[in-house]
Amino acid sequence: MLTNSITKGLDDLVSLLNQLPDKEYSKKCEHLSNATIGEHTRHIIEMFQCLEKNYKSGLVNYDKRERNLQIETNTNFAIEKINEIKKNIQKENKEIQLQQIIDGDEIRIESNYFRELLYNLEHCIHHQALIKVAVLQCKQVQVDENFGVARSTIEYRNQCAQ
Repeated sequence: MLTNSITKGLDDLVSLLNQLPDKEYSKKCEHLSNATIGEHTRHIIEMFQCLEKNYKSGLVNYDKRERNLQIETNTNFAIEKINEIKKNIQKENKEIQLQQIIDGDEIRIESNYFRELLYNLEHCIHHQALIKVAVLQCKQVQVDENFGVARSTIEYRNQCAQ
């Protein structure tokens, strides 16, 4: 069920990216502190890639992402990477350690694969909400009203509407 939600969220992102020319995708947005849709998309993708790459070792440090600039400037390349993520997220749950360096000190926190998938889903939704701010400036792009909205908020709104 979790992977279905992730796939849907990533499919929504692909649907949006399919509407954007690379020029709009990599255009700085004043409302996002001059960040681009491509930068936010790259961040989403690379968080999932980092988890995938480090699944086998069981040690994940999200600060050690690749930061591939082609992802933030080329929508077709970004879509290709999203499709790779969707193909590879179905894995067994297992213990994982999160590693981070804070003020020069290394910390490690116990987690597991499913928990990190959930984190990445929530992180993806957060960045989709930011992307939506930029996309609303592009009149030719159709964006779903629930794009960038947490699943729990969507469910709550649906309950209120009944």
